[in-house]
Amino acid sequence: MNVTRGNGILEGFLARLRANLADRLIPETARTGKILDIGCGTYPYFLMTTRFYEKHGLDKLHDVEMKQFQGQNIFIHNHSPENEERLPFGDGYFDVVTMLAVFEHIEPVYLVRTLEEVYRVMKPGGSYILTTPAAWTERLLKILASLRLVSPEEIGEHKDIYSHKKIVGLLKQAGFRERDIQYGYFEAFMNLWVKVSK
Repeated sequence: MNVTRGNGILEGFLARLRANLADRLIPETARTGKILDIGCGTYPYFLMTTRFYEKHGLDKLHDVEMKQFQGQNIFIHNHSPENEERLPFGDGYFDVVTMLAVFEHIEPVYLVRTLEEVYRVMKPGGSYILTTPAAWTERLLKILASLRLVSPEEIGEHKDIYSHKKIVGLLKQAGFRERDIQYGYFEAFMNLWVKVSK
């Protein structure tokens, strides 16, 4: 997910790298609008460090966890893509939607529905940015988890592995156009990033 549970030595460092990458992919013109970070975590580091007029986060959280960041221009909402069919926002509400190290935590059967909802809540011209581990890193991540360099719980919750081609296919099923999709690697080719416009 977005930020550490405190179980892995590298978790905070990796969360900062993801946040920095996502922040660089956001168009400057979008920052006067609204951002949604799906899977923001119990400590929404990305939302706390990115510049936006209005910031929203979604995750499976308790009331206390949600309230501690209210008032910092951050609004945290309790939501699970696997348990709820719709995102709790109107059509075209967000300029940017992000999912940083979250894609791999959603059951594949719910991914297209989740992406359709992302598409729905994005404004025309808005951006969706996601990061996920590269498929080839699955064995390496399990080794790092056994050494507690990354969170064993987080790695154990991965539901699938992804390539750019597989992600592009899912985005197209959800209504995004292939010509609007950009992608690349970061962290020594260990992670994928994808950015798509509506």
